[in-house]
Amino acid sequence: MNDAKNKSRIILDGQEYEADLRGGRPCYDESRVETVSDARYLRLYDLQYAEGRHYFDASRRTVKDLVALKSDEGFRSMLPDAVTIAVVVVCPDEPPKLLMNYEYRYPVGQYLLSPVAGLIDPEDRETEDPLVRAAVREIQEEIGITLKPTDEIHVINPCAFSTPGMSDESNAFLCAEIRLDDIGEVRQDGAVGTELFAGFELIDTAEAERLFTVGRDRYGNFFSLSTWSVLGYFLWKYGKE
Repeated sequence: MNDAKNKSRIILDGQEYEADLRGGRPCYDESRVETVSDARYLRLYDLQYAEGRHYFDASRRTVKDLVALKSDEGFRSMLPDAVTIAVVVVCPDEPPKLLMNYEYRYPVGQYLLSPVAGLIDPEDRETEDPLVRAAVREIQEEIGITLKPTDEIHVINPCAFSTPGMSDESNAFLCAEIRLDDIGEVRQDGAVGTELFAGFELIDTAEAERLFTVGRDRYGNFFSLSTWSVLGYFLWKYGKE
């Protein structure tokens, strides 16, 4: 990342933005952060932002890596916690279709229509392109597909916060366009840890529009904001083709 500053403009990744000169923000340091709960994948912190005033923050991060403690420069250059991938499958003589899993989500007790997604591993972070590396790995683990040189993958959004009112959890969004001769190549037997799948769907633009508009899958169930975002991208990119 290139971050050259002057009084009113900054340059990030070759793009020019306004410098953020707004003041009045609470400033934290580690001495004002209390760990309330520390589990393997989720922690709860008490951020004391003023004398006698506290805000609770659910996070996957250790104290030293909390987003709330980052400098402006550190915030703009941070890696997200996870990747979410719009997997677009192109079979011979067929229009592109969006592949979505039905993955069990423990906090809501349901199989939800979900994009391929997963946390960025420490090994991913050590590579030249952590987002792509993590996405390629998740595609292989969740749907059994190893990307070929003829396939394409790129970042749509490098970091987006899902629920910043209660958590600093963040995702990068990517798109992988995969060419398959046979949809039978897709399989879900590579689940790891708590992952549990119940099939997948190949969604054309007409069904994507219905899902995006109605907000319910074929079973009448709601789905995640990540699913809604991936549907929107698929419609924007492929709906006009």
